[in-house]
Amino acid sequence: MNAERRDLVEEVTDLLYLEAELADANAYDDWLALWDEECLYWVPCNLDDYDPAHHVSIIYDDRSRLEQRCFRLTTGGAHAQEPASKSCRVVGNVRVGEEIDGVVEAGARVIIVELRLGRRSVLAARVRYRLRRVGDGLRIAEKKVMLLDANEPLGNMTFLI
Repeated sequence: MNAERRDLVEEVTDLLYLEAELADANAYDDWLALWDEECLYWVPCNLDDYDPAHHVSIIYDDRSRLEQRCFRLTTGGAHAQEPASKSCRVVGNVRVGEEIDGVVEAGARVIIVELRLGRRSVLAARVRYRLRRVGDGLRIAEKKVMLLDANEPLGNMTFLI
């Protein structure tokens, strides 16, 4: 692996780790700053691939809806998060594609442990990212979280960002 490729893999991996760390810390403004102005955050329900315009999604947010989600979580407007969940995300198996015209495709596996009101939930997912170079750094343009159990009954997902 040449130095340029190694630097790209390290930059992407650091971004994915930072995103998980900020989400776990409930640092919503900092987490949101990782996202591009034009972005999409999608968590499909039941199937990994379908037309979200015609099927239910757990999350299907653009930038405006992400901002609203973070606002509700920080101001107490997300009543299902009173008290707030504690979470711990583990990111692994990071795979990084080539950077083409300032865009990088990446993938990872994520385990999320959530604790709320004495109840522990464990979620596993395959995550696909499209990252866009903005200035001297990468921003999240698209994130698709394919939950392992998306076709099973799920509990309170309000904490999921």
